[in-house]
Amino acid sequence: MTAARFSPIPAFGALPIPDGVEVVGIPAAVGTLTALHAPARDARGTVLFVPGFTGSKEDFRTFLPLLAAQGWDVWAYSQRGQADSAAPSGIDSYRLDALAADTVEVARLIADGRPVHLIGHSLGGVVGREAVIAAPEAFASYTMLCSGPTGWPGRHQETTDTVTASGSIGMWNRDNPHTVGQPDSALTADEAFLRLRAERTSSENLLAGAEILRADRDTTDALRASGVPVLVAHGEFDDAWPIPMQQHMAERLGASYAVIPGGHHSPQLEAPEATVSALDAFLSTIH
Repeated sequence: MTAARFSPIPAFGALPIPDGVEVVGIPAAVGTLTALHAPARDARGTVLFVPGFTGSKEDFRTFLPLLAAQGWDVWAYSQRGQADSAAPSGIDSYRLDALAADTVEVARLIADGRPVHLIGHSLGGVVGREAVIAAPEAFASYTMLCSGPTGWPGRHQETTDTVTASGSIGMWNRDNPHTVGQPDSALTADEAFLRLRAERTSSENLLAGAEILRADRDTTDALRASGVPVLVAHGEFDDAWPIPMQQHMAERLGASYAVIPGGHHSPQLEAPEATVSALDAFLSTIH
């Protein structure tokens, strides 16, 4: 399926959409999942990004055109409950298997059933891993970007406590007290966007995501058994999963491994050119 078959929708928030990027709604079983699409002429393949915890498709807004310029048809979608995507009620709607089913469905829709190159960022990497294990035939390759093999007890407990007490916006207010009560005009464009995203993101999405990050089990062996080629990549300063843990995971997978110079936990924003180089180098090896 091409983007022309999807309905155009308004951009979420006021940040500008780069030239060559489309904003569309994907009609998924859960409801409309919103997406950004950067098409490429005579594309070498289709690439799909899955955003991480507290994130959305806009985390790749400026990055998509850079990868598309290398000849890839590039997509990013907001997961259920993120920003302006469909947000079903009930915390069970955000179980890992439900999130992964969305990824499989979106992958099949955007490429007319042809295998896509999947890239999962952070918690999106956990979701992507589950999707690849569930439906390996849907994916030409898989990249875990700043993501790891397991959660651990106590992780994001403060997030759970804050969201339980004051909703999704409570996390933003806790971490950005200078913005409380201020109009958008008093904030930077990025601050205004991030506050809006915090307001619109489902609290149940955050509560379920925090639990996944605490309790995710190690399915590295199942991912290797899927036979899908894997890249493990992270910024050289990534601190979300211990870097030795990510490196060991790559070794267990027999995966390609890349450290992105200058990158932290979102290298597509912090070191975009180096991230393009790392991803394109891996994707170009898949035939």
